[in-house]
Amino acid sequence: MLKKKNIILFSLFVSSLLFANETTKLEEIKVSANKMEENIQDVPQSITVIDEETIEQKGIKNIQDIAKQVPNLNISGNSGMGSNASFRGLNASMFTNNNPVVIYVDGVPYYDRFDFNPSLANVEQIEVLRGPQGTLYGKDAIGAVINIVTKAPTNEWHGSIGAEYGNDNTFDTKLNTSGAIIDNKLFAGINNTYYHTDGWIENDYTGMDKDANKENDRKTSGFLLYKPTDELSAKLTVANNFEKQHWLSGTTTTNTTKPLDSFKRDDAKNVNFDVPTYTRIKVNSQALNLSYELEKVKFDSTTTHKKADIDGDYDSDYTSGTPADGLSQYNYTDLETYTQEFKLSSKNQNIKWVTGLYFDKEDRQQGPYGQDMIYMGGVYSANTNSDANSKTYAAFGQVMIPFLEDFELTLGGRYQKIKKDINGIATTTWNGFPMGANGTFGEWDKTWNEFLPKAALSYKINDNLTTYISVSKGYMPGGFNYFPNDLNNKNANSFEPQTSINYEVGAKYIGDSFALNTAIFRMDIKDVHIYRTDGVMFSTSNADKGHSQGIEFDGTYFLTDDWSISGAVGLIEAKYDDYDDGNRKYDDERIENTPRYTANLGIQYLPSSGLYGRVDLNALGKNSFLNGAEASVVETDGAVTANAKIGYKFKDWDIYSYITNITDEDYITSYMAKSGLAIAGFNEPRKFGIGAIYKF
Repeated sequence: MLKKKNIILFSLFVSSLLFANETTKLEEIKVSANKMEENIQDVPQSITVIDEETIEQKGIKNIQDIAKQVPNLNISGNSGMGSNASFRGLNASMFTNNNPVVIYVDGVPYYDRFDFNPSLANVEQIEVLRGPQGTLYGKDAIGAVINIVTKAPTNEWHGSIGAEYGNDNTFDTKLNTSGAIIDNKLFAGINNTYYHTDGWIENDYTGMDKDANKENDRKTSGFLLYKPTDELSAKLTVANNFEKQHWLSGTTTTNTTKPLDSFKRDDAKNVNFDVPTYTRIKVNSQALNLSYELEKVKFDSTTTHKKADIDGDYDSDYTSGTPADGLSQYNYTDLETYTQEFKLSSKNQNIKWVTGLYFDKEDRQQGPYGQDMIYMGGVYSANTNSDANSKTYAAFGQVMIPFLEDFELTLGGRYQKIKKDINGIATTTWNGFPMGANGTFGEWDKTWNEFLPKAALSYKINDNLTTYISVSKGYMPGGFNYFPNDLNNKNANSFEPQTSINYEVGAKYIGDSFALNTAIFRMDIKDVHIYRTDGVMFSTSNADKGHSQGIEFDGTYFLTDDWSISGAVGLIEAKYDDYDDGNRKYDDERIENTPRYTANLGIQYLPSSGLYGRVDLNALGKNSFLNGAEASVVETDGAVTANAKIGYKFKDWDIYSYITNITDEDYITSYMAKSGLAIAGFNEPRKFGIGAIYKF
């Protein structure tokens, strides 16, 4: 039924635009979706573009704010769980810690769910490439790529300073500046953001910090750009980030049969836990970009290094006054990654092509990683210390061939080889006595080879309207579980890569005051990564088959030079086709963490100076979650929230006030349940404040 509705909607969309009288265009949008700069109208795939002005006016500060602008993208975050992305029915892989969406900031990748919130300071444009991007971007880009492009420096020094203050003692500051040290030759820049909030949850336990879910987040980066000639450039970027989150933005219960809609955010405002609970993330990264342009081709080299330290301690039962007092869960991880990409691309405006080689190396030392809890009247302890390594080798290429004047054929492919290995020590005790898996495991290793093709055909109907059809393959790596059930069987403790085939048909229209895009997609998914409970512990396994299908719209309409309306909507059906976890079959059940629809709508009044304002609505449909304790799929209602901003611009100043979640709606953003414990996470309550920005 959904497929038929999608076809009807798409047909109506295209036919209406064929009769549009507009012959001129909005300002041309350039994107680098194909790893070369192109007009967005010429790229045969669905893309959401968020420019600098939209980032500023909508108050987009983090990855969750970005997700609200993109149809069918949902990102939930909670202390101890990281930022878990869901897109078109694809979810995070918990024991590889990879999201189905990869973020790139000037070529530096962010894919780990505990390191998935890069700085948005000094950003010129955010490009969200929807659908599998495996051909050019490789592993993990099974769902989408978020490409963040920062501003290029000029000979003159420019920058901005901004600050906000709001309820719950929330303040947010930012500083960025860049310019030339030697005109036309040597440039430099620095960016810094700092965010703090006391949070909205209080801990009533005597002797503990009252601000239960306070946050601190500081991100600092700098760059040097050297251009010895017009053809050659070298850019070195370094970054240092620190983030600490406390508690979780939710509530818990020992009643794992409690209906989801009976969880209320008010129940989470006061807690009583006796073990300090936090996640602390430290990240240092460096990137070197080299670029050399010849008459007909361009060569690029991108080298990156990143080191992340992730430490977490959490109250074992999320309360006090029980036999579990003093017991904790814990996760200590050191992650180091290296990446290298060599890329050669054409500068020909007729036949365009790009080809390259890619390598990455990841070392993950994890441990202690586990928990202490009360089980069968005693203290059950499970801890794993492991060393996991991964290497990826890939070669890729793509060519765009125009023919018959208005058609263009895109063909691409990527061959990649991924090798992973793990070894470790598992310790499981009950009241100090060995119980279950104990001892060393590994050396386990696995190698996966994969070819990721892509084909697309676009047809330029006129200067304003382009249609396209595409098919592409997506890939998310397999891996090993960190809590082995059998120390001598690697196959029993590993899971296979998840793959998808995405079929998409779309249309893009742009006129002098109106732009509208639509895409219909169908995705067939194999070996779906499932995060499941094994008693009191967790593991990742594979569901044989699943699918998702839906339709997405996004557009902008300028009523006048100062008034505009923008919005996006995504409708989706995502279900398991073949999934049996050994306890029951989930065939035809909805895939978890996938709202049935997402939508946003905004209206803005923005003159060049003086008073301005905007109002935004965001909506999520019903959502499903897996209840591991009861082997069931549970469902929660959706919600609609509203934000508003009003300000005044004069000279180089912008002074404003803001309010988010105006009606103080509450809804569940995340849920998990294991034996004896269920946790529900919530959205933020109403927030309001004032701010100012000075640009120079």
